[in-house]
Amino acid sequence: MSKNLSELSGRKGVVDNLFEKMGQLASETGTPKKADLDALAKEFLIGKSSTYGTTTFYDFMKPENQGKKVYVCNGSACLCAGTQKEVHDTLSKKFKADEIGHMTCLGRCHENGAFHYNGTNYSAKSALEIENIINTKAPAKDTYNVVSDNPVLTAPYEGFDAHYAVLKAALAKSREAILEEIKTSSIRGRGGAGFPMGFKLESCKNEENDTKFIICNADEGDPGAYSDRYLMEERPHSVLFGMIISGYVTGASWGIVYIRGEYPESVTIVEAAIQELRDHGYLGENILGANFNFDLKVIRAQGAYICGEETALINSIEGQRPEVRTRPPFPTTQGLFNKPTVVNNVETLAALHFIIKNGGKAYKKLGTEKSSGTKLICCDSFFNNPGIYEVEMGTPLAKVVYEMAGGFKKEVKALHIGGPLGGIVPVDKIKDLNVDFESFASNGFLLGHASVVSIPEDFQMIKYLEHLFEFASFESCGKCFPCRLGTKRAHEMLKKSADSDYKISRELFDDLLSTLQQGSLCAHGGGIPLPAKNALQYFGDELNKHFEK
Repeated sequence: MSKNLSELSGRKGVVDNLFEKMGQLASETGTPKKADLDALAKEFLIGKSSTYGTTTFYDFMKPENQGKKVYVCNGSACLCAGTQKEVHDTLSKKFKADEIGHMTCLGRCHENGAFHYNGTNYSAKSALEIENIINTKAPAKDTYNVVSDNPVLTAPYEGFDAHYAVLKAALAKSREAILEEIKTSSIRGRGGAGFPMGFKLESCKNEENDTKFIICNADEGDPGAYSDRYLMEERPHSVLFGMIISGYVTGASWGIVYIRGEYPESVTIVEAAIQELRDHGYLGENILGANFNFDLKVIRAQGAYICGEETALINSIEGQRPEVRTRPPFPTTQGLFNKPTVVNNVETLAALHFIIKNGGKAYKKLGTEKSSGTKLICCDSFFNNPGIYEVEMGTPLAKVVYEMAGGFKKEVKALHIGGPLGGIVPVDKIKDLNVDFESFASNGFLLGHASVVSIPEDFQMIKYLEHLFEFASFESCGKCFPCRLGTKRAHEMLKKSADSDYKISRELFDDLLSTLQQGSLCAHGGGIPLPAKNALQYFGDELNKHFEK
């Protein structure tokens, strides 16, 4: 992180944004031209190497993706489903090889056969369906199976006036009173870390600064997870309400929704919802006469999984390479443009409407003592009833898997829960887990985003681990040596063993995992050893032949 670059990028504020301008150049020409990047560097008083280094990091701006016309999803869920070879082969009849790229992930894990074409994401079940999409450019059909025992996040939208009547009542109260309700609810971040939301908001509120920011981390990149996409596209006003309330509590004047470039429909829908707020006078200066100034802006990401890490996301918005920052200082003290900043994910922010409407105690009654509220769980296409399930924290995982989602269509040996950095849960351990942070942690797993990727019985575990470390290596920000080098070395060893009779030294591999876990700057490198350790623990019989005795 460069404090000077942060300050220079922030000179023009949020409206005239360096990163956004880079993205616009990419959308116009495929890849930003050197002359245009030089002009941006001059405009923002930064070095030419900064604009070039930044743009070449992202999937959608790097020169290698110049001229790409269609992208095939290569996420874990689609990989395990085995649908993507047919998708690629069919597209190869319509496009040249250098016109086909890859994306991870398109958020269609419940359907598979996913690809991106003409600014839209699709799921296709056959070659004929793919050909029809390419020929007609038909709008995408999206079907969500959403089930809830106790709807909080999935509650029906009551309409604009009824929804924002809760905001009117909230702005009539003090900031301290609203913060107290959030703290009473004990809501913890739903992006994976499980950090108390009230503590984060209070920390930012206590900072004395005229400029503060609220950022919605909508860069949900975990294969298997599509709950954030559901909330942005089906409940956008719940997310935006949460941002406005967070702004009121902290004294922030700007909210930024940082949305994955892989979710183009989400960008359009959230921008329309923001315009609706603006048309009703709920954004701008002195909102509802409460002496509260707040505005919202969408920034479209450009394809980098690491931007799900909050400090890399902040660097990204500033137009810097999205490298993880060392902490302290924490974002609530020194975040976007070196100003106090709160970053929360989509699901966390969306829960605030229920909390403010019904009170913190009502939310606290849901779930467990340490994990309050509800959680969205994404079940992939291997389930008889794939979809999104909202359950109270503490619900037995077996209830979700076998009752609500209806069990599996074919034999499955493990569930990879919580994204690439989450734990690999063998099916015979499902009965031992409840949907809460403590249950997963005590059993050696990670709830994370609660995405579920099913690993079928006939999918080699060594190939799955190879895939994970290839993903981790490709998506590393490269700032710290353990992650940058360690993920690549692990991928090389696993691939060599999977493709030949090469035996991996278990001592060397364990040492590598330990170095990643202890030495990495963030959870990307520090978290990827968990699924590998789970696989070695529970699938030793299958993996032992790949390791030296």
